[in-house]
Amino acid sequence: MPYINIRVTDEGVTKKQKQELIAGATKLMVDILGKNPETTHVVIDEVPIDNWGVRGEQYSERVNQKKA
Repeated sequence: MPYINIRVTDEGVTKKQKQELIAGATKLMVDILGKNPETTHVVIDEVPIDNWGVRGEQYSERVNQKKA
């Protein structure tokens, strides 16, 4: 039973995009590892940008700096 966890920032990922991520990740497991799509689980976690860091900074701060 494959379990795939996708984490993205909560910056407006649409329902359609989530559906495409789930379908694409499932297809990878089927095509590459021969897994059964019926038992492949995909979870998408949307992380607030205050809780995401890159290059030693909160992502929200980096986004705000670019807007300024």
